[in-house]
Amino acid sequence: MKRFESRFDSLSGWGRAAVSGLLVALLAACSVEPTYNRPEVDTPAAFKEAPVTSATSAPSAQDTGTWKEAQPADDAHRGEWWTIFGDAQLNALEEQAAAANQDLKAAAARVQQARAVTRAAKSDWFPKLDAGFGPTRERASAASQFLPDSAGGTTGTIWRAQVGASYEADLFGRVSSNVNASTADEQQSEALFRSVQLSLQADVAQNYFQLRELDTDQELYRRTVELREDTLKLVERRFREGDIGELDVSRSRNELASARADAVGVARQRAASEHSLAILLGKPPADFSFAQAPLVPVTVRVPPGLPSALLERRPDVSAAERAMAAANARVGLAKSAFFPKLDITGAFGFESATLGDLFMWSSRAFILGPLAGTALTVPLFDGGRRKANLAQARSKYDEDVAQYRQQVLVAFREVEDNLADLRLLDDQMREQNNAVEASQRAAHLSRTQYTEGAVSYLDVIDGERQVLTSQLQASHLSGTQAVATVNLIRALGGGWGDAKTPDTAVGALAPDAASGAAAASPAPQQVAKR
Repeated sequence: MKRFESRFDSLSGWGRAAVSGLLVALLAACSVEPTYNRPEVDTPAAFKEAPVTSATSAPSAQDTGTWKEAQPADDAHRGEWWTIFGDAQLNALEEQAAAANQDLKAAAARVQQARAVTRAAKSDWFPKLDAGFGPTRERASAASQFLPDSAGGTTGTIWRAQVGASYEADLFGRVSSNVNASTADEQQSEALFRSVQLSLQADVAQNYFQLRELDTDQELYRRTVELREDTLKLVERRFREGDIGELDVSRSRNELASARADAVGVARQRAASEHSLAILLGKPPADFSFAQAPLVPVTVRVPPGLPSALLERRPDVSAAERAMAAANARVGLAKSAFFPKLDITGAFGFESATLGDLFMWSSRAFILGPLAGTALTVPLFDGGRRKANLAQARSKYDEDVAQYRQQVLVAFREVEDNLADLRLLDDQMREQNNAVEASQRAAHLSRTQYTEGAVSYLDVIDGERQVLTSQLQASHLSGTQAVATVNLIRALGGGWGDAKTPDTAVGALAPDAASGAAAASPAPQQVAKR
Protein backbone atom coordinates (compact mmCIF):
# COMPACT_ATOMS: atom_id res chain seq x y z
CA MET A 1 0.00 0.00 0.00
CA LYS A 2 2.85 2.38 0.86
CA ARG A 3 4.50 1.52 -2.44
CA PHE A 4 1.27 2.42 -4.28
CA GLU A 5 1.02 5.71 -2.36
CA SER A 6 4.60 6.66 -3.19
CA ARG A 7 4.05 5.90 -6.85
CA PHE A 8 0.77 7.83 -6.83
CA ASP A 9 2.53 10.85 -5.26
CA SER A 10 5.22 10.70 -7.92
CA LEU A 11 2.68 11.05 -10.73
CA SER A 12 2.02 14.35 -12.43
CA GLY A 13 -1.29 16.17 -12.13
CA TRP A 14 -2.66 14.59 -15.32
CA GLY A 15 -1.45 11.17 -14.22
CA ARG A 16 -3.21 11.47 -10.89
CA ALA A 17 -6.40 12.50 -12.67
CA ALA A 18 -6.14 9.47 -14.95
CA VAL A 19 -5.62 7.08 -12.06
CA SER A 20 -8.49 8.64 -10.12
CA GLY A 21 -10.75 8.34 -13.17
CA LEU A 22 -9.80 4.69 -13.56
CA LEU A 23 -10.66 3.99 -9.90
CA VAL A 24 -14.00 5.73 -10.30
CA ALA A 25 -14.76 3.69 -13.43
CA LEU A 26 -13.94 0.44 -11.59
CA LEU A 27 -16.22 1.39 -8.73
CA ALA A 28 -18.99 2.37 -11.15
CA ALA A 29 -18.77 -1.07 -12.74
CA CYS A 30 -19.50 -2.68 -9.34
CA SER A 31 -23.28 -2.41 -9.61
CA VAL A 32 -25.23 -3.88 -6.70
CA GLU A 33 -28.43 -4.27 -8.72
CA PRO A 34 -29.67 -7.91 -8.74
CA THR A 35 -29.59 -9.70 -12.08
CA TYR A 36 -33.11 -9.71 -13.46
CA ASN A 37 -34.69 -12.93 -14.69
CA ARG A 38 -38.33 -13.45 -15.51
CA PRO A 39 -39.95 -15.70 -12.89
CA GLU A 40 -41.35 -19.08 -13.78
CA VAL A 41 -45.08 -19.64 -14.27
CA ASP A 42 -46.97 -22.89 -14.73
CA THR A 43 -47.83 -23.11 -18.42
CA PRO A 44 -50.01 -25.95 -19.76
CA ALA A 45 -49.07 -27.66 -23.00
CA ALA A 46 -52.41 -26.84 -24.63
CA PHE A 47 -55.72 -25.15 -23.86
CA LYS A 48 -58.23 -27.58 -22.40
CA GLU A 49 -61.19 -26.02 -24.21
CA ALA A 50 -59.46 -25.71 -27.60
CA PRO A 51 -61.26 -27.54 -30.43
CA VAL A 52 -59.66 -30.87 -31.28
CA THR A 53 -58.36 -30.97 -34.86
CA SER A 54 -56.55 -33.64 -36.78
CA ALA A 55 -52.80 -33.21 -36.75
CA THR A 56 -52.54 -34.40 -40.33
CA SER A 57 -55.34 -32.35 -41.86
CA ALA A 58 -54.71 -28.84 -43.10
CA PRO A 59 -56.82 -26.04 -41.61
CA SER A 60 -59.92 -25.20 -43.59
CA ALA A 61 -60.56 -21.81 -45.14
CA GLN A 62 -63.31 -21.25 -42.59
CA ASP A 63 -60.90 -21.88 -39.72
CA THR A 64 -58.11 -19.71 -41.06
CA GLY A 65 -59.87 -16.96 -42.99
CA THR A 66 -57.74 -13.85 -42.98
CA TRP A 67 -56.39 -14.60 -39.51
CA LYS A 68 -52.62 -14.64 -39.18
CA GLU A 69 -50.89 -16.96 -36.77
CA ALA A 70 -49.00 -15.05 -34.10
CA GLN A 71 -45.29 -14.52 -34.23
CA PRO A 72 -45.26 -13.27 -30.67
CA ALA A 73 -43.53 -10.11 -29.54
CA ASP A 74 -45.32 -7.54 -27.46
CA ASP A 75 -43.79 -4.62 -29.32
CA ALA A 76 -44.85 -6.01 -32.71
CA HIS A 77 -47.53 -3.97 -34.44
CA ARG A 78 -51.02 -5.34 -33.95
CA GLY A 79 -52.80 -6.17 -37.17
CA GLU A 80 -56.30 -5.04 -38.02
CA TRP A 81 -57.81 -8.20 -36.60
CA TRP A 82 -61.39 -6.96 -36.90
CA THR A 83 -61.20 -7.25 -40.70
CA ILE A 84 -61.67 -11.02 -40.35
CA PHE A 85 -65.39 -10.32 -39.85
CA GLY A 86 -65.63 -8.86 -43.36
CA ASP A 87 -67.80 -5.93 -42.24
CA ALA A 88 -67.00 -2.60 -43.89
CA GLN A 89 -69.00 -0.63 -41.30
CA LEU A 90 -67.05 -2.21 -38.44
CA ASN A 91 -63.78 -1.39 -40.22
CA ALA A 92 -64.81 2.25 -40.51
CA LEU A 93 -65.80 2.43 -36.84
CA GLU A 94 -62.44 1.01 -35.73
CA GLU A 95 -60.61 3.64 -37.77
CA GLN A 96 -62.68 6.44 -36.25
CA ALA A 97 -62.07 5.15 -32.71
CA ALA A 98 -58.31 4.92 -33.26
CA ALA A 99 -58.24 8.52 -34.46
CA ALA A 100 -60.49 10.20 -31.89
CA ASN A 101 -60.89 8.12 -28.71
CA GLN A 102 -59.88 10.20 -25.70
CA ASP A 103 -58.82 7.28 -23.48
CA LEU A 104 -56.35 6.22 -26.16
CA LYS A 105 -54.99 9.76 -26.40
CA ALA A 106 -54.57 9.86 -22.62
CA ALA A 107 -52.67 6.55 -22.70
CA ALA A 108 -50.40 7.92 -25.42
CA ALA A 109 -49.73 11.00 -23.28
CA ARG A 110 -48.78 8.74 -20.36
CA VAL A 111 -46.22 7.07 -22.61
CA GLN A 112 -44.73 10.47 -23.43
CA GLN A 113 -44.55 11.26 -19.70
CA ALA A 114 -42.71 7.99 -19.03
CA ARG A 115 -40.27 8.69 -21.85
CA ALA A 116 -39.56 12.13 -20.43
CA VAL A 117 -38.84 10.60 -17.01
CA THR A 118 -36.41 8.17 -18.64
CA ARG A 119 -34.61 11.00 -20.41
CA ALA A 120 -34.37 12.87 -17.10
CA ALA A 121 -32.85 9.80 -15.42
CA LYS A 122 -30.33 9.35 -18.23
CA SER A 123 -29.23 12.96 -17.85
CA ASP A 124 -27.52 11.96 -14.58
CA TRP A 125 -24.90 10.18 -16.67
CA PHE A 126 -23.61 13.58 -17.84
CA PRO A 127 -22.12 16.57 -16.00
CA LYS A 128 -24.33 19.53 -15.15
CA LEU A 129 -23.01 22.91 -16.37
CA ASP A 130 -24.14 26.36 -15.29
CA ALA A 131 -22.85 29.91 -15.62
CA GLY A 132 -23.06 32.82 -13.21
CA PHE A 133 -22.13 36.46 -12.86
CA GLY A 134 -22.36 38.88 -9.94
CA PRO A 135 -20.69 40.52 -6.95
CA THR A 136 -20.09 39.14 -3.51
CA ARG A 137 -19.77 41.47 -0.53
CA GLU A 138 -17.65 39.85 2.17
CA ARG A 139 -15.63 40.63 5.28
CA ALA A 140 -12.48 38.64 5.94
CA SER A 141 -11.26 38.24 9.52
CA ALA A 142 -7.82 39.38 10.60
CA ALA A 143 -6.86 35.84 11.61
CA SER A 144 -7.64 34.48 8.13
CA GLN A 145 -5.13 36.98 6.72
CA PHE A 146 -2.48 36.23 9.38
CA LEU A 147 -2.84 39.71 10.93
CA PRO A 148 -2.94 40.59 14.61
CA ASP A 149 -6.34 40.94 16.24
CA SER A 150 -5.84 44.69 16.59
CA ALA A 151 -5.65 45.06 12.83
CA GLY A 152 -9.33 44.22 12.43
CA GLY A 153 -10.90 42.58 9.41
CA THR A 154 -11.13 43.83 5.87
CA THR A 155 -14.30 44.38 3.90
CA GLY A 156 -14.48 44.24 0.13
CA THR A 157 -16.48 43.29 -2.94
CA ILE A 158 -15.48 40.41 -5.18
CA TRP A 159 -16.86 40.25 -8.71
CA ARG A 160 -17.13 36.80 -10.29
CA ALA A 161 -17.99 35.47 -13.74
CA GLN A 162 -17.59 31.73 -13.92
CA VAL A 163 -18.82 28.43 -15.35
CA GLY A 164 -19.59 25.69 -12.84
CA ALA A 165 -19.75 21.94 -13.36
CA SER A 166 -21.02 19.12 -11.15
CA TYR A 167 -21.07 15.38 -11.68
CA GLU A 168 -22.13 12.40 -9.58
CA ALA A 169 -19.99 9.36 -10.29
CA ASP A 170 -22.07 6.25 -10.92
CA LEU A 171 -20.64 4.40 -7.95
CA PHE A 172 -22.15 0.97 -7.31
CA GLY A 173 -24.73 1.47 -10.07
CA ARG A 174 -26.68 4.22 -8.30
CA VAL A 175 -27.41 6.13 -11.52
CA SER A 176 -27.65 3.04 -13.73
CA SER A 177 -30.25 1.41 -11.47
CA ASN A 178 -32.37 4.55 -11.60
CA VAL A 179 -32.10 4.56 -15.41
CA ASN A 180 -33.00 0.87 -15.58
CA ALA A 181 -36.06 1.44 -13.38
CA SER A 182 -37.21 4.41 -15.48
CA THR A 183 -36.68 2.47 -18.71
CA ALA A 184 -38.75 -0.45 -17.42
CA ASP A 185 -41.47 2.02 -16.34
CA GLU A 186 -41.45 3.46 -19.85
CA GLN A 187 -41.79 0.00 -21.39
CA GLN A 188 -44.63 -0.74 -18.98
CA SER A 189 -46.41 2.43 -20.11
CA GLU A 190 -46.05 1.38 -23.72
CA ALA A 191 -47.44 -2.07 -22.94
CA LEU A 192 -50.36 -0.47 -21.09
CA PHE A 193 -50.96 1.73 -24.12
CA ARG A 194 -51.19 -1.42 -26.26
CA SER A 195 -53.60 -2.85 -23.70
CA VAL A 196 -55.82 0.25 -23.87
CA GLN A 197 -55.65 0.13 -27.65
CA LEU A 198 -56.68 -3.53 -27.75
CA SER A 199 -59.47 -2.94 -25.24
CA LEU A 200 -60.78 -0.05 -27.33
CA GLN A 201 -60.76 -2.13 -30.50
CA ALA A 202 -62.57 -4.97 -28.74
CA ASP A 203 -65.10 -2.63 -27.09
CA VAL A 204 -65.98 -1.07 -30.43
CA ALA A 205 -66.49 -4.50 -32.02
CA GLN A 206 -68.54 -5.79 -29.07
CA ASN A 207 -70.72 -2.69 -28.97
CA TYR A 208 -71.23 -2.91 -32.71
CA PHE A 209 -72.39 -6.53 -32.56
CA GLN A 210 -74.64 -5.83 -29.58
CA LEU A 211 -76.20 -2.97 -31.53
CA ARG A 212 -76.82 -5.30 -34.46
CA GLU A 213 -78.36 -7.86 -32.10
CA LEU A 214 -80.81 -5.22 -30.86
CA ASP A 215 -81.59 -4.39 -34.50
CA THR A 216 -82.50 -8.05 -35.01
CA ASP A 217 -84.73 -7.92 -31.93
CA GLN A 218 -86.44 -4.81 -33.26
CA GLU A 219 -87.10 -6.57 -36.56
CA LEU A 220 -88.58 -9.54 -34.70
CA TYR A 221 -90.90 -7.27 -32.70
CA ARG A 222 -91.89 -5.41 -35.87
CA ARG A 223 -92.98 -8.68 -37.49
CA THR A 224 -94.66 -9.79 -34.25
CA VAL A 225 -96.67 -6.56 -34.06
CA GLU A 226 -97.76 -7.01 -37.67
CA LEU A 227 -98.78 -10.60 -36.98
CA ARG A 228 -100.78 -9.65 -33.90
CA GLU A 229 -102.47 -6.83 -35.76
CA ASP A 230 -103.61 -9.39 -38.35
CA THR A 231 -104.70 -11.72 -35.56
CA LEU A 232 -106.73 -8.93 -33.93
CA LYS A 233 -108.52 -8.30 -37.22
CA LEU A 234 -109.33 -12.01 -37.45
CA VAL A 235 -110.62 -12.13 -33.88
CA GLU A 236 -112.74 -9.00 -34.33
CA ARG A 237 -114.25 -10.43 -37.52
CA ARG A 238 -115.19 -13.65 -35.76
CA PHE A 239 -116.60 -11.63 -32.86
CA ARG A 240 -118.80 -9.65 -35.21
CA GLU A 241 -119.98 -12.90 -36.77
CA GLY A 242 -120.89 -14.21 -33.31
CA ASP A 243 -118.46 -17.14 -33.36
CA ILE A 244 -116.57 -16.03 -30.23
CA GLY A 245 -117.06 -13.85 -27.20
CA GLU A 246 -115.54 -10.48 -26.29
CA LEU A 247 -112.92 -12.17 -24.07
CA ASP A 248 -110.87 -13.28 -27.06
CA VAL A 249 -110.95 -9.75 -28.48
CA SER A 250 -109.64 -8.33 -25.19
CA ARG A 251 -106.89 -10.93 -25.05
CA SER A 252 -105.83 -10.19 -28.61
CA ARG A 253 -105.69 -6.46 -27.92
CA ASN A 254 -103.62 -7.12 -24.79
CA GLU A 255 -101.11 -9.22 -26.74
CA LEU A 256 -100.79 -6.50 -29.39
CA ALA A 257 -100.23 -3.75 -26.81
CA SER A 258 -97.68 -5.89 -24.96
CA ALA A 259 -95.70 -6.51 -28.16
CA ARG A 260 -95.68 -2.77 -28.94
CA ALA A 261 -94.50 -1.96 -25.41
CA ASP A 262 -91.71 -4.56 -25.63
CA ALA A 263 -90.64 -3.10 -28.97
CA VAL A 264 -90.31 0.33 -27.35
CA GLY A 265 -88.16 -1.25 -24.60
CA VAL A 266 -85.79 -2.68 -27.22
CA ALA A 267 -85.63 0.75 -28.88
CA ARG A 268 -84.57 2.26 -25.54
CA GLN A 269 -81.77 -0.29 -25.21
CA ARG A 270 -80.64 0.38 -28.76
CA ALA A 271 -80.49 4.13 -28.15
CA ALA A 272 -78.28 3.62 -25.08
CA SER A 273 -76.01 1.23 -27.01
CA GLU A 274 -75.71 3.73 -29.86
CA HIS A 275 -74.74 6.46 -27.38
CA SER A 276 -72.05 4.21 -25.88
CA LEU A 277 -70.62 3.54 -29.33
CA ALA A 278 -70.51 7.28 -30.02
CA ILE A 279 -68.40 7.85 -26.88
CA LEU A 280 -65.96 5.14 -27.98
CA LEU A 281 -65.60 6.97 -31.28
CA GLY A 282 -64.89 10.25 -29.50
CA LYS A 283 -68.14 11.88 -30.64
CA PRO A 284 -71.07 13.46 -28.79
CA PRO A 285 -74.10 11.13 -28.96
CA ALA A 286 -76.10 13.95 -30.59
CA ASP A 287 -73.73 13.89 -33.58
CA PHE A 288 -73.84 10.14 -34.16
CA SER A 289 -76.53 7.87 -35.53
CA PHE A 290 -76.36 4.39 -36.96
CA ALA A 291 -78.71 2.90 -39.52
CA GLN A 292 -80.60 -0.20 -38.43
CA ALA A 293 -79.37 -3.53 -39.85
CA PRO A 294 -79.94 -7.03 -38.41
CA LEU A 295 -76.97 -9.05 -37.15
CA VAL A 296 -75.30 -11.37 -39.61
CA PRO A 297 -74.21 -14.55 -37.78
CA VAL A 298 -70.46 -14.72 -37.21
CA THR A 299 -68.84 -17.86 -38.60
CA VAL A 300 -65.18 -16.92 -38.05
CA ARG A 301 -63.11 -19.43 -36.08
CA VAL A 302 -60.01 -18.10 -34.32
CA PRO A 303 -57.06 -20.49 -33.75
CA PRO A 304 -55.96 -20.07 -30.11
CA GLY A 305 -52.37 -21.20 -30.60
CA LEU A 306 -50.27 -22.45 -27.68
CA PRO A 307 -50.52 -21.26 -24.05
CA SER A 308 -46.78 -20.50 -24.00
CA ALA A 309 -47.28 -17.93 -26.76
CA LEU A 310 -50.01 -16.21 -24.75
CA LEU A 311 -47.43 -14.75 -22.35
CA GLU A 312 -45.84 -12.97 -25.32
CA ARG A 313 -49.10 -11.87 -26.93
CA ARG A 314 -50.90 -10.18 -24.09
CA PRO A 315 -49.89 -6.54 -23.49
CA ASP A 316 -51.24 -6.58 -19.92
CA VAL A 317 -49.03 -9.56 -19.11
CA SER A 318 -46.08 -7.73 -20.62
CA ALA A 319 -46.90 -4.65 -18.53
CA ALA A 320 -46.91 -6.78 -15.37
CA GLU A 321 -43.54 -8.26 -16.37
CA ARG A 322 -42.04 -4.81 -16.96
CA ALA A 323 -43.27 -3.75 -13.51
CA MET A 324 -41.17 -6.56 -12.07
CA ALA A 325 -38.13 -5.34 -13.99
CA ALA A 326 -38.60 -1.82 -12.62
CA ALA A 327 -38.99 -3.14 -9.07
CA ASN A 328 -35.82 -5.21 -9.48
CA ALA A 329 -33.86 -2.12 -10.55
CA ARG A 330 -35.17 -0.19 -7.55
CA VAL A 331 -33.85 -2.94 -5.28
CA GLY A 332 -30.41 -2.10 -6.68
CA LEU A 333 -31.07 1.60 -6.15
CA ALA A 334 -31.97 0.96 -2.50
CA LYS A 335 -28.83 -1.16 -2.05
CA SER A 336 -26.57 1.54 -3.47
CA ALA A 337 -27.57 3.85 -0.62
CA PHE A 338 -25.42 1.72 1.71
CA PHE A 339 -22.25 2.58 -0.25
CA PRO A 340 -20.17 5.76 -0.65
CA LYS A 341 -21.33 8.56 -2.92
CA LEU A 342 -18.90 10.68 -4.93
CA ASP A 343 -19.88 14.19 -6.11
CA ILE A 344 -17.34 16.00 -8.28
CA THR A 345 -17.73 19.76 -8.63
CA GLY A 346 -15.66 22.53 -10.09
CA ALA A 347 -15.78 26.08 -11.41
CA PHE A 348 -13.66 28.17 -13.77
CA GLY A 349 -13.88 31.86 -14.58
CA PHE A 350 -12.74 35.25 -13.43
CA GLU A 351 -12.87 37.11 -10.14
CA SER A 352 -11.71 40.61 -9.29
CA ALA A 353 -12.15 43.28 -6.68
CA THR A 354 -13.39 45.71 -9.35
CA LEU A 355 -15.75 45.21 -12.25
CA GLY A 356 -13.32 46.83 -14.67
CA ASP A 357 -10.58 44.28 -13.97
CA LEU A 358 -12.93 41.26 -14.00
CA PHE A 359 -12.09 39.89 -17.44
CA MET A 360 -8.35 40.51 -17.33
CA TRP A 361 -6.16 37.44 -17.84
CA SER A 362 -4.66 37.87 -14.40
CA SER A 363 -8.16 37.65 -12.87
CA ARG A 364 -8.75 34.05 -13.92
CA ALA A 365 -9.47 31.57 -11.14
CA PHE A 366 -10.71 27.99 -10.73
CA ILE A 367 -11.79 25.59 -8.03
CA LEU A 368 -11.90 21.78 -8.28
CA GLY A 369 -13.67 19.94 -5.52
CA PRO A 370 -16.73 20.52 -3.40
CA LEU A 371 -17.57 24.10 -2.62
CA ALA A 372 -18.85 22.98 0.77
CA GLY A 373 -18.55 19.68 2.59
CA THR A 374 -16.70 16.71 1.12
CA ALA A 375 -16.64 15.02 -2.27
CA LEU A 376 -16.84 11.44 -1.02
CA THR A 377 -19.57 10.78 1.53
CA VAL A 378 -19.96 7.51 3.39
CA PRO A 379 -23.26 6.76 5.17
CA LEU A 380 -22.77 5.82 8.83
CA PHE A 381 -26.07 6.05 10.71
CA ASP A 382 -29.59 7.06 9.67
CA GLY A 383 -31.79 5.35 12.22
CA GLY A 384 -32.57 2.38 9.94
CA ARG A 385 -33.97 4.40 7.02
CA ARG A 386 -31.81 2.75 4.34
CA LYS A 387 -32.55 -0.71 5.68
CA ALA A 388 -36.29 0.02 5.67
CA ASN A 389 -36.10 1.38 2.10
CA LEU A 390 -34.35 -1.79 0.96
CA ALA A 391 -36.96 -3.97 2.66
CA GLN A 392 -39.70 -1.93 1.00
CA ALA A 393 -38.07 -2.32 -2.43
CA ARG A 394 -37.71 -6.09 -2.01
CA SER A 395 -41.32 -6.41 -0.85
CA LYS A 396 -42.49 -4.38 -3.86
CA TYR A 397 -40.64 -6.77 -6.14
CA ASP A 398 -42.28 -9.77 -4.44
CA GLU A 399 -45.67 -8.08 -4.86
CA ASP A 400 -45.05 -7.52 -8.57
CA VAL A 401 -43.99 -11.15 -9.01
CA ALA A 402 -47.25 -12.32 -7.43
CA GLN A 403 -49.26 -9.90 -9.56
CA TYR A 404 -47.48 -11.07 -12.70
CA ARG A 405 -48.25 -14.71 -11.98
CA GLN A 406 -51.86 -13.82 -11.15
CA GLN A 407 -52.16 -11.90 -14.43
CA VAL A 408 -50.92 -14.95 -16.31
CA LEU A 409 -53.51 -17.14 -14.59
CA VAL A 410 -56.24 -14.63 -15.45
CA ALA A 411 -55.09 -14.64 -19.08
CA PHE A 412 -55.29 -18.44 -19.25
CA ARG A 413 -58.74 -18.40 -17.66
CA GLU A 414 -60.09 -15.78 -20.09
CA VAL A 415 -58.92 -17.81 -23.09
CA GLU A 416 -60.40 -21.03 -21.70
CA ASP A 417 -63.71 -19.27 -20.88
CA ASN A 418 -64.15 -17.93 -24.38
CA LEU A 419 -63.05 -21.17 -26.04
CA ALA A 420 -65.65 -23.01 -23.97
CA ASP A 421 -68.29 -20.40 -24.81
CA LEU A 422 -67.71 -20.73 -28.54
CA ARG A 423 -67.58 -24.54 -28.46
CA LEU A 424 -70.81 -24.86 -26.48
CA LEU A 425 -72.58 -22.02 -28.28
CA ASP A 426 -72.41 -23.99 -31.53
CA ASP A 427 -74.43 -26.81 -29.96
CA GLN A 428 -76.79 -24.42 -28.20
CA MET A 429 -77.50 -22.44 -31.37
CA ARG A 430 -78.17 -25.60 -33.34
CA GLU A 431 -80.74 -26.76 -30.80
CA GLN A 432 -82.24 -23.27 -30.56
CA ASN A 433 -82.76 -23.17 -34.33
CA ASN A 434 -84.63 -26.46 -34.03
CA ALA A 435 -86.74 -24.90 -31.29
CA VAL A 436 -87.57 -21.91 -33.52
CA GLU A 437 -88.74 -24.19 -36.33
CA ALA A 438 -90.84 -26.29 -33.95
CA SER A 439 -92.46 -23.23 -32.34
CA GLN A 440 -93.29 -21.75 -35.75
CA ARG A 441 -94.92 -25.03 -36.80
CA ALA A 442 -96.92 -25.21 -33.54
CA ALA A 443 -98.06 -21.59 -33.90
CA HIS A 444 -99.20 -22.20 -37.48
CA LEU A 445 -101.21 -25.27 -36.44
CA SER A 446 -102.85 -23.52 -33.48
CA ARG A 447 -103.82 -20.56 -35.64
CA THR A 448 -105.32 -22.82 -38.30
CA GLN A 449 -107.25 -24.86 -35.74
CA TYR A 450 -108.52 -21.70 -34.02
CA THR A 451 -109.87 -20.45 -37.34
CA GLU A 452 -111.74 -23.72 -37.65
CA GLY A 453 -112.96 -23.48 -34.04
CA ALA A 454 -111.05 -26.55 -32.88
CA VAL A 455 -108.97 -24.85 -30.16
CA SER A 456 -109.35 -21.83 -27.91
CA TYR A 457 -107.61 -18.50 -28.42
CA LEU A 458 -105.31 -19.24 -25.48
CA ASP A 459 -103.59 -21.87 -27.64
CA VAL A 460 -102.97 -19.24 -30.31
CA ILE A 461 -101.56 -16.81 -27.77
CA ASP A 462 -99.29 -19.44 -26.29
CA GLY A 463 -98.03 -20.48 -29.74
CA GLU A 464 -97.20 -16.94 -30.79
CA ARG A 465 -95.44 -16.23 -27.51
CA GLN A 466 -93.31 -19.34 -27.94
CA VAL A 467 -92.30 -18.25 -31.45
CA LEU A 468 -91.24 -14.79 -30.26
CA THR A 469 -89.39 -16.18 -27.22
CA SER A 470 -87.45 -18.75 -29.25
CA GLN A 471 -86.58 -16.21 -31.95
CA LEU A 472 -85.35 -13.69 -29.37
CA GLN A 473 -83.25 -16.39 -27.74
CA ALA A 474 -81.74 -17.32 -31.12
CA SER A 475 -80.92 -13.64 -31.72
CA HIS A 476 -79.32 -13.40 -28.29
CA LEU A 477 -77.18 -16.47 -28.95
CA SER A 478 -75.99 -15.05 -32.27
CA GLY A 479 -74.97 -11.83 -30.54
CA THR A 480 -73.30 -13.77 -27.73
CA GLN A 481 -71.32 -15.80 -30.26
CA ALA A 482 -70.07 -12.64 -32.00
CA VAL A 483 -69.10 -11.04 -28.69
CA ALA A 484 -67.40 -14.25 -27.51
CA THR A 485 -65.33 -14.31 -30.72
CA VAL A 486 -64.19 -10.75 -30.04
CA ASN A 487 -63.48 -11.65 -26.40
CA LEU A 488 -61.33 -14.57 -27.51
CA ILE A 489 -59.28 -12.31 -29.75
CA ARG A 490 -58.91 -9.84 -26.89
CA ALA A 491 -57.90 -12.66 -24.50
CA LEU A 492 -55.29 -13.84 -27.01
CA GLY A 493 -53.76 -10.36 -27.17
CA GLY A 494 -55.05 -9.23 -30.56
CA GLY A 495 -53.89 -10.02 -34.06
CA TRP A 496 -50.54 -9.70 -35.74
CA GLY A 497 -49.88 -8.12 -39.11
CA ASP A 498 -48.16 -5.29 -40.93
CA ALA A 499 -50.59 -2.58 -39.83
CA LYS A 500 -48.90 0.22 -37.90
CA THR A 501 -50.24 2.05 -34.90
CA PRO A 502 -52.18 5.14 -36.05
CA ASP A 503 -50.14 8.28 -35.49
CA THR A 504 -53.32 10.22 -34.74
CA ALA A 505 -53.90 8.16 -31.63
CA VAL A 506 -50.36 7.70 -30.44
CA GLY A 507 -48.90 11.11 -31.17
CA ALA A 508 -45.14 10.75 -31.09
CA LEU A 509 -45.29 7.17 -29.82
CA ALA A 510 -42.73 5.36 -31.93
CA PRO A 511 -41.96 1.65 -32.10
CA ASP A 512 -38.37 2.13 -30.97
CA ALA A 513 -38.76 1.01 -27.39
CA ALA A 514 -38.87 -2.71 -26.79
CA SER A 515 -41.96 -2.81 -24.62
CA GLY A 516 -42.06 -6.26 -23.19
CA ALA A 517 -38.75 -7.27 -24.71
CA ALA A 518 -37.94 -9.32 -21.68
CA ALA A 519 -41.40 -10.87 -21.86
CA ALA A 520 -40.59 -12.19 -25.31
CA SER A 521 -37.62 -14.24 -24.16
CA PRO A 522 -37.73 -17.88 -25.27
CA ALA A 523 -38.23 -19.39 -21.83
CA PRO A 524 -38.85 -18.18 -18.29
CA GLN A 525 -35.94 -18.09 -15.90
CA GLN A 526 -35.59 -18.62 -12.20
CA VAL A 527 -36.13 -15.67 -9.87
CA ALA A 528 -32.84 -14.30 -8.60
CA LYS A 529 -32.37 -13.78 -4.86
CA ARG A 530 -32.59 -10.17 -3.74
